Amino acid sequence: MFQKVCVRLLVTLTWLQAVAARPNFLFIITDDQDAHMDLWTGQMAHNTNVTNVQPPWGGYPKFIDNGYNNHHLGLWLQQAGYSTFYAGKLFNGHTINNYNKPLMSGYTGSNFFLEPYAYEYFNVTTTRNGRAPVSHQGKYSTDLLADTAQEFLDTALQQPEKPFFIALAPVAPHSWLQEVPTTRGGPPQVAERHRNLLQDYQIPRTRNFNPDQPSSVNWISRLPKLNSTVIEYNDEFQRLRLRSLLAVDEMVGRTIRRLEEEGVLDNTYIFYTSDNGFHISQHRLHPGKMCGLETDIRVHLLVRGPGVPQNAIRSAPSTHTDIAPTILKLAGVNITDKKFDGTPIELGIPKEPRSARLEHTAVEFWGVGLLESPYASPSNNGNNTYKGVRIEAEEYAFYYSVWCNGAKEIYDMKGDQGQLTNLLSPTHADKANAFRLYDQPLQAITDRLDALMMVLKTCKEKTCIDPWGALHPEGNVASLKDALNTTYDAFYRGQTKVQFRRCAGGYLLDAEGPLEFEAYNSLEFMQAPYDPDWSIRI
Repeated sequence: MFQKVCVRLLVTLTWLQAVAARPNFLFIITDDQDAHMDLWTGQMAHNTNVTNVQPPWGGYPKFIDNGYNNHHLGLWLQQAGYSTFYAGKLFNGHTINNYNKPLMSGYTGSNFFLEPYAYEYFNVTTTRNGRAPVSHQGKYSTDLLADTAQEFLDTALQQPEKPFFIALAPVAPHSWLQEVPTTRGGPPQVAERHRNLLQDYQIPRTRNFNPDQPSSVNWISRLPKLNSTVIEYNDEFQRLRLRSLLAVDEMVGRTIRRLEEEGVLDNTYIFYTSDNGFHISQHRLHPGKMCGLETDIRVHLLVRGPGVPQNAIRSAPSTHTDIAPTILKLAGVNITDKKFDGTPIELGIPKEPRSARLEHTAVEFWGVGLLESPYASPSNNGNNTYKGVRIEAEEYAFYYSVWCNGAKEIYDMKGDQGQLTNLLSPTHADKANAFRLYDQPLQAITDRLDALMMVLKTCKEKTCIDPWGALHPEGNVASLKDALNTTYDAFYRGQTKVQFRRCAGGYLLDAEGPLEFEAYNSLEFMQAPYDPDWSIRI
């Protein structure tokens, strides 16, 4: 079984447009479209301790054992009076043997894909409303989802006074995987009607596409350049991924047309996103999704609904932990008792409060870096446990990462969006020495980001949303720009640095290294009055 990435994701928010009644919701999440747990619970992986898809670290049994069958979005909406429906892939480890041990709570109607057949596009097995598993051999799984969505709407619309939530989770464009009687896999399978489309498509030849010089750190930095045979394979692999999404396009279009025909579209929020991104030839990487690079951690989020501005596009730091509180807030549900690590996303709706998350997202992954290609070496990617922090602001953007074997990397995401220049590598020492932000050197920036990561690696609730506030309880630092005030140089230099004691396959405290950070004490560190306009006086 392919592992799922356990990361926090930087989301590109694309707002489309669509009123007195409580709104409906249609939520579509694809699989690997450039760890559902954080999405449905609103908590980070280190807090759910579901940090992998394999036992003993994660999967449906871990979800049940940790008590989350009583603590998730579907159940909260159902308790708030919604009719709730879910079809498709729910969790890894949700199988034909344990689907009823116990049944998943919180859904009025369901049609869950079950392992070991979840990723067999033409042989998926499902459990409908908790009944015995049924094989759908010969039926394309995304088309099955499209039919199920119509059946869900048939049920939901019989009670027009009751709002509904429908989640559709196709496995596209995830790789095809057969687990019984033997394990085989490959690129995604596509519907026959799409088999010959997109013949001329090639992966964009960006600067980080199979670069002449190696990039990143650890095992990635040791990858050889891909040869022409591999590039041809990867191009076709990506064509198959795109073809598999054509059936998803049709499913979405069919569902939206039905909402419009029934007169409920204008009171329905539609969310479309993915669980993680995907790399394929960038940084010399074979197909996969388990790295902290931008290809893997940045995904789309499209939203349409009441009050959402039409055709507005913005990039904002947001994570899957923000989705549950966003939907509950739109549904009029009190979220103050939910212990979320996320916060409602700004949708541009008039009079909505500003998001409490200003510029950061946390990244965390445990396990191996699985590569989904017959050309990939299986021995290069064992130590793939790392933590990262992604900062995105108008004037600056960075990605900083610390790996379990001690490797570190930092990228200036304004000037190096392809992440080819690790400023912590001796190879780029000249660029690192010359780099300045608000007249502060790279080391000062790295010290701040490392301290931010130290907070985020154990954060809960508010400290995940406002980690600068944990470092500066006096409340005068809310961003990297604020933290770069030279007043704080000694404070950040003296912070314990993020490191691991060993590489582990999941979240184990004894492997995580130092966990405690120091909060700023103005009496101890401050030499002069704080100047809030320090950066514009440089």
